[in-house]
Amino acid sequence: MRFSNPFADLSRFELLLWLGSMALILAAFGLAGGREPLNLLSSLLGVTSLIFISKGYVFGEVLTVFFSILYGIVSYFFHYYGEMITFMGMTGPVALFSIFAWLRHPYADSGEVEVSRLSRRQALLLAVLAVAVTVVFYFILGALGNANLLVSTISVTASFVASSLAFLRSPYYALVYAVNDLILIVLWLLATLESVAYLPMTACFVTFFFNDLYGFYNWRRMQHRQSVAP
Repeated sequence: MRFSNPFADLSRFELLLWLGSMALILAAFGLAGGREPLNLLSSLLGVTSLIFISKGYVFGEVLTVFFSILYGIVSYFFHYYGEMITFMGMTGPVALFSIFAWLRHPYADSGEVEVSRLSRRQALLLAVLAVAVTVVFYFILGALGNANLLVSTISVTASFVASSLAFLRSPYYALVYAVNDLILIVLWLLATLESVAYLPMTACFVTFFFNDLYGFYNWRRMQHRQSVAP
């Protein structure tokens, strides 16, 4: 896997998607009165990580590790303990492991990761673990007094499945993340109703949704290109 300036490899569409996402988050931050700069920083870092993950670049997973820490802190302050535990205790560490997994599976000298197909055994194991995570975290978050318990529990499960699929180099990681983005838009809208300072987090996951849809499209395209290459 070659290393180069990742920003130089963005297509015109990807650059517009990234800049448009950044602009939306910055506009939301301005509308919120410029409060809580940590919300802004985590959002900008998160959407930047997604544009590179959508290209299969390990740099995106590196950024995800740092985003998970910042997002976990933001979630803690609003008592979204499920989000805090998920990103700091699961998404971040899985992204760290993914860095090494992706580095071990480069595709030729393109700079992108080799896309993998999920086996039946992997899919079955992931389904069983997802059910276990759902049950366990529902009671854990309930005991912690997590805000919006049901929505948060569903988000934990979706994040677990999506991050696991990313580790396994499956294009479907992005599709599951897109579903989770819709859940998180609802979650942070509820937070925004209590404090407008969380508007950037709502905008963050709106941009995440479109970035993840593009990620799924691009990974499927990568998968096809890699499968037909000599």
